[in-house]
Amino acid sequence: MKKEHILVIRFSALGDVAMVVPVVWSLAHQYPDVRITVLSRGFARPFFEDLAPNVGFMEADLKREYHGIRGLNALYRRLAAKQFTAVADLHSVLRSSFLRMRFNLNRYHVAHIDKHRKGRRHLTAASSKKELIQQPTSFENYSDVFKRLGYPVTIEFHSIFENTPTGKGDLSLLPESIISPLTSHLSSLIGIAPFAAHDGKIYPPQLMEQVIKQLTEKHPDARILLFGRGEKENQLFGEWCKQYQQCIFVSQHLENIQQELILMSHLSVMLSMDSANMHMASLVATPVVSVWGATHPYAGFMGWGQNAENIVQVDLDCRPCSIYGQKPCKRGDYACMNMIKPETIVEKINSLLQTKQNN
Repeated sequence: MKKEHILVIRFSALGDVAMVVPVVWSLAHQYPDVRITVLSRGFARPFFEDLAPNVGFMEADLKREYHGIRGLNALYRRLAAKQFTAVADLHSVLRSSFLRMRFNLNRYHVAHIDKHRKGRRHLTAASSKKELIQQPTSFENYSDVFKRLGYPVTIEFHSIFENTPTGKGDLSLLPESIISPLTSHLSSLIGIAPFAAHDGKIYPPQLMEQVIKQLTEKHPDARILLFGRGEKENQLFGEWCKQYQQCIFVSQHLENIQQELILMSHLSVMLSMDSANMHMASLVATPVVSVWGATHPYAGFMGWGQNAENIVQVDLDCRPCSIYGQKPCKRGDYACMNMIKPETIVEKINSLLQTKQNN
């Protein structure tokens, strides 16, 4: 009899893959005799490599090595050689559906995610038809796939570092260039990740600077760590670091996601958009103040274990206008973000910092 071995397929963006972690961790611990292999893009390796003894990671470069139908067929042959006993498609897009079809043809036990598109359409409908109803979360959707495969799972995840002596990542693995300025400020580290993939999910930089200014004035001993990589970050972060000496441009010091996760685990609070950084901070049990504009937590993409009281958003008839935030603003002014006052965000951060100090 074959040893039970589940293939978990999830490509897509960083945040979507990060949301798989709490479910796979729980699955691995509740079924320790079952092997689990996660198939994803290379950037996701740090999430799964040391997650549990029975969890492995398999990288697939869909743009080059496994591009097109021929590439996907080659990938299928490679996967079939692993002798999986079940296949969980947590993505359900053209590529994963093609692989799923091949597995189905060969009588594998296969299940795929239900994205609840009807409910999401009601959520993003025009104002007169909009239904603001909480949709099943990604964690629930992922869990449901495993349940249909015969592996019901209860999500009990806390942090990828929960088995370390401190419950946090090992700071000694980070470069001295970033550890040195933080040594005497470890009790008051504030992370800020101000950007996202789409304009509808980005708090205006001029308003974010006001947030930074107020935080530096209110917490002169704190250090503000700016997370993100890209042209916008390079330009703005450099300017902010010159103007506010408490700011540190994280990507100038850290080389990879694993190092960022270690650093995030030591933050008192993370300020993030509806973006991958919200999910990364959630994986290390760091509280997140999340700012939502074109998108909405009701779509099911809130960070694992995060408190709804730390959400910052405004009520508008047009919100949410899309599930992923990629659609242009119908009003043309992104009021969903511009109407959020910097003071509102700072107040949420101050509340979390005060709670930590009292504990």
